[in-house]
Amino acid sequence: MAAPSPSWRCPTCGRRDDRADIGQERRRGPRRLAAVPERLTTDEVAHVARLARLDLTDEEVALFAEQLAAVLDHAADVGSLDIADVPPTAHPLPLANVFRPDEPRPSLDRDEVLAQAPASEDGRFRVPRILGEAP
Repeated sequence: MAAPSPSWRCPTCGRRDDRADIGQERRRGPRRLAAVPERLTTDEVAHVARLARLDLTDEEVALFAEQLAAVLDHAADVGSLDIADVPPTAHPLPLANVFRPDEPRPSLDRDEVLAQAPASEDGRFRVPRILGEAP
């Protein structure tokens, strides 16, 4: 197997990325948060916006670069936490099943309910057709 090239080209826009780990990223999976660059540049935000086919002004690109940098900083903070002794959970509080047992019980009488309906036919509610579709 040949070694990955030290340069990668975006198939959508042709932009080059000279980070050496890009070629191996697809085989290993996504990069960890520790590999995220220190600061997100406006060029990177503009590139992602082009890939998403978003037409952003220069002011929006600058604003989003700051906002995305704050999100990435927070994600890096969360990623740096020592959670080795924390058990996986689906909810922060222990919950018990709060549903009642599923037991049969008497319900409304069909004839009584249909008698109160505006229109009924063959033991069912009669409703107007929608968009003229045939039943």
